Amino acid sequence: MQKITRILMDQLTQIKDFAGQAHGSQRRKFADEPYINHPVRVMEICRAYIPDLPVLSAALLHDVLEDTAVTKEELSDWLHKTLSSADADRALTLTVELTDIYSKKDYPHWNRRKRKQMEAKRLGQISAAGQTIKYADIVDNANDIASADADFIPTFLHECRQLLNVMEKGNPELRQRAMDIVNKHLSAADKH
Repeated sequence: MQKITRILMDQLTQIKDFAGQAHGSQRRKFADEPYINHPVRVMEICRAYIPDLPVLSAALLHDVLEDTAVTKEELSDWLHKTLSSADADRALTLTVELTDIYSKKDYPHWNRRKRKQMEAKRLGQISAAGQTIKYADIVDNANDIASADADFIPTFLHECRQLLNVMEKGNPELRQRAMDIVNKHLSAADKH
């Protein structure tokens, strides 16, 4: 694993800036803040467990292909100008792994439950590093959703639990942290 050096921090800053520009004026759904704050927190959570440039890069970029106009080819070109070829390839692979395939746009005939079940099955097969990033994503999203509309909280948290039940290859300490947070918020939601 790489130690986080000044050079690596500069590269992460470039990637954060790219992700921030890609997300533009997007806001978080359940927190009144710029969207880029979410991938930054996901990256910071990951950094405590895997201080690896491609992993941290993918954590910053994990929603870019799904939620912005940036294409896989554009992201690949940009990453190859910013990182070594090996790091760019790995960051791109992880970002693609984390991009939802079973979206409402592409599967309009499936209900949310079916799409989430298929996505959970797919995520259960991705790399350990990809699952670790997803654990961090769940930690941050579960903390944000706790203040959302009470009717949606249990649905979302049960979906998170379903993911955690099938994603067993990532960092075990972060997976347990995510499980604990999801269970804590589910208990709180059940009391309301």
